[in-house]
Amino acid sequence: MGRIHLFEFEDQQWFPTFLRNYGTDFLQFLSNKAKIYKPIIPVLERGLKASATYQIIDLASGGGGSLLWLNSELKKSLPDLRIILTDYYPNIPAFEYTKQKTDNIDYIATSIDAKDVPKSLDGLRTQFLSLHHFRPKEALQILQNAVDDKNAIAIFEAQERSVPSILAMLFSPISVWLTTPFIRPFKIGRIIFTYLIPIVPLFVLWDGIVSCLRTYSVKEMETLVSQLQDKEQFNWDINKVKSGPGVVLYLLGTPK
Repeated sequence: MGRIHLFEFEDQQWFPTFLRNYGTDFLQFLSNKAKIYKPIIPVLERGLKASATYQIIDLASGGGGSLLWLNSELKKSLPDLRIILTDYYPNIPAFEYTKQKTDNIDYIATSIDAKDVPKSLDGLRTQFLSLHHFRPKEALQILQNAVDDKNAIAIFEAQERSVPSILAMLFSPISVWLTTPFIRPFKIGRIIFTYLIPIVPLFVLWDGIVSCLRTYSVKEMETLVSQLQDKEQFNWDINKVKSGPGVVLYLLGTPK
């Protein structure tokens, strides 16, 4: 099945910011508790060593908290690690909460476009669960911007365009209902719009299924890289690894 770029509520400018934040908060909570990114720690370590800065510039960070567990693991081998959270729609309360939980994570409060990252933000660029939000032309711009700035880039997607992945998303409302009381910082609005007016579980369900349909396959990511100018100046590793019952697709580009 070919990639289908249907709309996600999270991408719409008219979609209320607080609801978008409830969705990204859920995703970061789930990714930490399930440790879905454990298999890609070696990929991140390779990217960081290649960048020679020991700094991660996380693009399209959403709630930002998905890096909390990864950060604690990476610091075991990279004690000087620093992480900067950024987003086109920065979730400041979530960013601040994540910052307070660590001594090495900070954030940019202003909007940062993943397609045109300020040159002052130097380090390994990462994207978790976000490349699928961009159409091929935009995804190409993200990669080209990293190549032009000679910054390593690592992209991860914890779903794929497959029947098992889509079926797993059908259970996402149950996950939202079960985890909401434990998500921090606690917000009464999250309770209201999850249980009394169940907008959050419904839009998470829709966006989750659409995310699967939007996700770039390994072959499609290889095609994007083949269209880059000066692509030969980078080493490219594009693959997928098993993570629990699912998989994590990844792309790692590092300067030679």
